[in-house]
Amino acid sequence: MDLKELHERYEELLNKEVILDGWIKNHRKQKDFGFIDFSDGTCFKNIQLVYTNELDEFDNISKLSIGSAIEVKGTLIKSEGSGQEYEIKVNEIQLLGDVDDDYPLQSKGRPTREFLREIAYLRPRTNLYNAVFRVRSIAAYAIHKYFQDNGYVYFHAPLITASDCEGAGEMFQVTTLDLDRVAKEGKVDYSKDFFSKPANLTVSGQLETETFAMAYKKTYTFGPTFRAENSNTKTHANEFWMIEPEVAFCDLDKDMDIMESMLKYVVKYVLDNAKDEMEFFDKFVEKGLIDKLNRLVNSEFTRIDHEEVITILKNANVKWEFEPEYGEDIAKEHEKYITEYFNGPVFIKNWPKDIKAFYMKQNEDGKTVAAVDLEVPGAGELMGGSQREENYQKLVNRMNELNMNPDEMKWYLDLRRFGGCVHSGFGMGFERLLIYLTGVENIRDVIPYPRTPGNCEF
Repeated sequence: MDLKELHERYEELLNKEVILDGWIKNHRKQKDFGFIDFSDGTCFKNIQLVYTNELDEFDNISKLSIGSAIEVKGTLIKSEGSGQEYEIKVNEIQLLGDVDDDYPLQSKGRPTREFLREIAYLRPRTNLYNAVFRVRSIAAYAIHKYFQDNGYVYFHAPLITASDCEGAGEMFQVTTLDLDRVAKEGKVDYSKDFFSKPANLTVSGQLETETFAMAYKKTYTFGPTFRAENSNTKTHANEFWMIEPEVAFCDLDKDMDIMESMLKYVVKYVLDNAKDEMEFFDKFVEKGLIDKLNRLVNSEFTRIDHEEVITILKNANVKWEFEPEYGEDIAKEHEKYITEYFNGPVFIKNWPKDIKAFYMKQNEDGKTVAAVDLEVPGAGELMGGSQREENYQKLVNRMNELNMNPDEMKWYLDLRRFGGCVHSGFGMGFERLLIYLTGVENIRDVIPYPRTPGNCEF
């Protein structure tokens, strides 16, 4: 039997013998009795095992170490102590896997998150990370469920690409060339490389996903992306997951409708299906987290132009660290102010053309593009999207302005020549969503094995 099933059926299982396989999370020993916190990983909620010196194996049981794998046979009874409604009175415990003395999680002190990153292969056994990675699993399912229930086709975007979607050039190169030889010769002959041209790990699956939108109308990709950015902030990692839908016959307004609908659905799904984990986060990680998320689910999202945002910021009686300017990006302090000003999530739309990507729809004013960022209270930017430029010549002209080679993107331009249409999409970093959902502030703590500068363990 699984512990999850036991919790769900405990009333009918009271006073009956049950058998569970799992691990010792904590062990408190007294002279004549002892208590074991037991988990089998099927749910966040543990159960208490109680044993006494009436058992023939009392001495052996009392020596069991934290982390040991065991099989327990016992009777489910109502608890006489505080803290739990029911517990298991042990009849027999069999040791299935012992723990050596150097097991890092046996120490009495609470290990720091920095220390646990060094033993990432063990951290799912701690309460915090057990909750984080279960929420990660549930949120991933909710994302797929939202899109599948709404008729989207799941597209597997390539991880190896010859395109730079963001145009930033911060990409990991993929090569089979002998790098020592390249260094000696001082030149690179890509004709001898595996793909006969420069190839990289993708920073986004958006461009390829657009090709499927032109066939399926509604499609999405959800997978790993990579960025060779030498940054050590709490919100940057070199490997991270992205959710990127693309929808044909969809303008910017409809795009924002989808962004709002999807986010509210996923947040509510997690609140409804990870209650124990969310209560843990609310109590130990971020006070008021559940209220914050419920407010988002029930709020109306404001929609406002970038130019209007700058006007509000300039008129605010605030001494800014970074002075807001028309035609420029906004800072974290500005994002925070705007969500507080409107008391809820805010879509900032129609951004200056010169600070946005080449593929975004150029507006009639010639200065802005039909782009949008979603700012949420307590986190700032959570999602970003745009209507894509469907006009072939405008797209070519924009690429030329940015010194891009249109010939290298012929396949992408051809989408405008071969039955192109108005279409839009957006992207959301999965780890950024998880930071918002859990209150855990560092991206290294919401991804199982973080890849950051100088760190590629396990």
